[in-house]
Amino acid sequence: MTAYMRNIFPFLGIPSPARLALERDALAGLPRPSEADLIAASRSLWTLPEREYQYAALGLLSRNARALSPDFITVARELITTKSWWDTVDSLAAQVVGPIVLRNPALRTEIDRWAVDEDFWVARTAILHQLKAKKQTDAVRLFRFCELRSADTEFFIRKAIGWALREYSKTDAAAVREFVAEHETTLSGLSKREALLWLNGGRTAGPKLTPET
Repeated sequence: MTAYMRNIFPFLGIPSPARLALERDALAGLPRPSEADLIAASRSLWTLPEREYQYAALGLLSRNARALSPDFITVARELITTKSWWDTVDSLAAQVVGPIVLRNPALRTEIDRWAVDEDFWVARTAILHQLKAKKQTDAVRLFRFCELRSADTEFFIRKAIGWALREYSKTDAAAVREFVAEHETTLSGLSKREALLWLNGGRTAGPKLTPET
């Protein structure tokens, strides 16, 4: 596990099914956590060295995302920018930040700022936060974010653009084709290939929040 993550983080070495079972056992019989509980637990788990603890925090947050208020966006950014890598950032983007913003449209202006942030993990979160929105996707913002970062040379930004567009192509294929055609000279080859992958007969399975590498 550590080698797969390029030796960036230590692991206990617990496979996902066993880890999830342990999490269920640990939470059995406990009341549904409040937002304060979730903040305290996620911050505490984030301080522990082994990566499985961060995964446990992500599970808690995603399962209880409806308990998170607009103010949690500040905590989410804190987690995004601490021990940053695709495995935590992508989950926070799609399963935590996205649902919060969808329920609280006033936060879109904050996500607009994230899209141009110097920290590329924050910008990646902005690009990916609507992965699960489907017909509720704010397409104007999606395309604007992709355009704003289209010339970025960072791999994780280029891949995020392609992934976000590819996912939205399942909702509005014509709009994605048009966007890619209009930005033929500015989008990276990687972004274009990923954006059109399903439309060109590539992967047919739904996306997983796993490494986009």
